[in-house]
Amino acid sequence: QVRLVESGGGLVQAGGSLRLSCAASGRTFSSYTLGWFRQAPGKEREFVAGISWSGGSTRYADSVKGRFTISRDNAKNTVYLQMNSLKPEDTAVYYCAASTWPAVRYSTSAYDYWGQGTQVTVSS
Repeated sequence: QVRLVESGGGLVQAGGSLRLSCAASGRTFSSYTLGWFRQAPGKEREFVAGISWSGGSTRYADSVKGRFTISRDNAKNTVYLQMNSLKPEDTAVYYCAASTWPAVRYSTSAYDYWGQGTQVTVSS
């Protein structure tokens, strides 16, 4: 069992930055592939970024590539999402998730554990 808790969301102006954190419980944290998803009102939850269990492979949605960076610190049981050059269309609730798959996957169905979400609002 894994418990995930996101933090770091808030209100920011377009062009600004935020750093999201996801703290996890569990002695086997390092064995999980981790992902960030987001969901805007009226839209499906979509993949944003993912990082493999080893940290050696990362994947990003085209819409955030070059602006967002995912990283993990297994010693701290934490995964991060650094978000730069934020745009109003980035506004959404952001969720972290953990998967037992050995590599990053893009579908929500591949993830076994989810955090409660943190709101990110980007004003123009």
